[in-house]
Parts: sequence; C-alpha cells; structure tokens
Amino acid sequence: MLKEGEFRIPSGCAISGIIDKKGKRFSGEEIIKSIALMHERSNGLGGGFAAYGIYPQYKELYAFHIFYDNLSVKSQVEDFLTKHFEIESAGNIPTKSVPNIKDQPLIWRYFVSPKIYMSKEEVMDEDEFTSRRVIRINTEYKGAYVLSSGKNMGAFKGVGYPEDIGEFFMLDRYEAYMWTAHGRFPTNTPGWWGGAHPFTMLNWSVVHNGEISSYDANRRFVEMFGYKCTLQTDTEVITYLFDLLVRKHKMPLEKALKAVAAPFWDDIERESKEVQNELKSIRTVYASALINGPFSIVLGCAKGMIALNDRIKLRSLVAAEKGDRTYIASEESAIKIICDNPDKIWSPKGGEAVIALLEGGNNEPKF
Repeated sequence: MLKEGEFRIPSGCAISGIIDKKGKRFSGEEIIKSIALMHERSNGLGGGFAAYGIYPQYKELYAFHIFYDNLSVKSQVEDFLTKHFEIESAGNIPTKSVPNIKDQPLIWRYFVSPKIYMSKEEVMDEDEFTSRRVIRINTEYKGAYVLSSGKNMGAFKGVGYPEDIGEFFMLDRYEAYMWTAHGRFPTNTPGWWGGAHPFTMLNWSVVHNGEISSYDANRRFVEMFGYKCTLQTDTEVITYLFDLLVRKHKMPLEKALKAVAAPFWDDIERESKEVQNELKSIRTVYASALINGPFSIVLGCAKGMIALNDRIKLRSLVAAEKGDRTYIASEESAIKIICDNPDKIWSPKGGEAVIALLEGGNNEPKF
C-alpha cells in the first residue's frame, strides 16, 4: 500500500489569505481555521504563514526571521549582521511544543537597520542594501536561511501541517491586518523547513499552488539581476520576479501582473491599438518573466494582497468580500468556514488578478 508522501497529487497544496482593507488587525486564529479545513490538500511536509502589521513597535526596522542548523553558523551570521546592520533587538522566536512538529532548527528574530555605506561601486537605497545582504546570507552561510526580511511583517513556516505550524508559532497571539497561509504537498522537491511556503524578499511574500514549467527561464532572468535561487523549489523565483519588476524596474503593479501572466496573443489582438502596443511591448521586453504552468498564487506586500492564477485556470482559486475584508482560498469552503455569509463570492477568470489594497493614505503604495 502506498503511504502518504510516496505518491503524487498534481493538484495538491492549499492557499488562503485574508486582508482587512481598513488596516484593522486581527489574530491568526481565522487564517489557521481556514487553511486547516483544506488539510487533505497537504501531506505534512510543509506549512506556513505570512503576517503583515505584527510589529508596530518596530515598524521602521527590518524584521529578520532566520533558521539556523547549529550555533556555529548562528555566530557567523550574527557577526555578518553586526557588520552591516544596527541590531535594535534580537532573540529566539517563541514557540510551543507540538507533537507533530519535530527536528526544528534554531529560530531567531532580529530587528535591524542597515549601515548603508556609499562608494562608486555600491550606491543604493536601504531596500537594495538589505536585499543583497539577505541573498548573501542564504547563499554563503551553509545552515542559515533568512525566511523573512520585511518591515512590520514576518513569515512563520516549517515541516508539518499548517495548523500544527500555526500552533507551534502561537500565531493566535499575533495580530495582523493581513494573513496568508499555505499547506504544502511537495511534488518535485523535498519537504524541508526552508522549502515551506511562504517565500519572501523584503515585504514581498508568495504562497503558491502549482508547478512552474518556465522555472529555468525565469531563474536565469532574475539571476541576471543579482538574485540567487537556492531553495530547491520553483516558488522562490516568483517572489524575486515581483521584487525585480516592481521595486527595481519601477513597473506599476498592474503591468507587472501582465508580464508574469500575459494574455494570449489572440486576446491581445482583440484589444484597442493602444492597449495592444503596450501588451506587446511587455511580452517582448519581459518574455523571460512569463510564468508558464498551472498555478494559483497569493502575493502579499506591505500595502495589500494580490491573487492570481494561470491563464487557463488549471488551479482552483476563489475570492470573496465581506465589509472591509477580502478573502482568498483554494476552496470556497475555506472561506465559508470563517465568513459564512460573504457580500460577494466568485471564481476569478484565468489570468485575472484580484487586488485588495489598504485604503487611505498614498494611492501609489510602496510595494
């Protein structure tokens, strides 16, 4: 008899997301309940959450969550951090004993500000400075992995079912204005603590269901701009694509979405001449950013949540709204269990983005 993990379920993995567009913070209990309903879509080899707005007392500092395999590499990385950052606070991330969570690494959290030094060879803002140091830690220090590095946000993930990971990190004690979650069913890559979703870079986070058949083209493209894909999963590259397009190349979010999930050529031809020219330019210039394969993703950033599935909708995705809340999940039932009477509920079309941003303030948010 085949055992769990010895066979392949191509449509496996579960994703979920909740945002309060007024910025009202709420505990992690709801997102845990939502993702737990889709228990059968994962197999215990990966679960995780991203939470935004959880560190208001340190909101101007970068919050590094880091896994360590041992104390030796922890010491080395802390020497590196001290050289490049002012460390305001450091300590282990609180956890509790959960029977199904085993072999966890050392899990530490640092609130830091970068020591930016300028030279002819290296002129950059604090986001670029920080992202480069994160990549260096993840590539140069074997046994260390920065699982999140944004401001006023954090990722919590590991090997286990997502509801167990939520209990392990005691996420019911945190409050955030946005939560995303993932239950993993690895198909082509191993289940390990760093390989669980979400994947992050600065304030970006991605949870993903599917397979990226264009991974090698996407990877080569982002690595031309200094990124390094080292985490044994195709999902990592999606995070870097959005960081590259929106933060580095200053593309409006809507155009970046058209780059990674571009309309088919036949559909482009049906648009007005002005729209045709724009879409053709995006497809030509950013051909290597196009994500192919079946996927549905929830993308998080400091200002909101974006959900997107592939152009022919090979992975399920459902959205709902209730008052100030927007909900995303792989299954309608995962929304209904926490919002039993939504004002609106729908299944987005293939390649159609659901964009839910915080209301008020700057209408051109920094992603």
